[in-house]
Amino acid sequence: MSLDRSLRRKSLLERHRNVLTRSERVASLIEQEKWEQGQSPFKLPKIAHRKAKAGRKAVAKTAEEAAAAAATPAGAAAAAPPAK
Repeated sequence: MSLDRSLRRKSLLERHRNVLTRSERVASLIEQEKWEQGQSPFKLPKIAHRKAKAGRKAVAKTAEEAAAAAATPAGAAAAAPPAK
């Protein structure tokens, strides 16, 4: 028997939201210095809250970096195939 979604732990129910609440939008506008004191909290612009993706590390090394890594003793041992 499965557990109902409403009875799950709170951390499992938290998900990424693309649209922020009014108070979150006001806080974001204050942060961006686009909020004037006394301004109406209604008809605020929508603020996209994009989820940041983890970027890939650059795998390709330049020829100079590869030569420098091979010149060091640790780099030379790692670059050379194991002897049988």
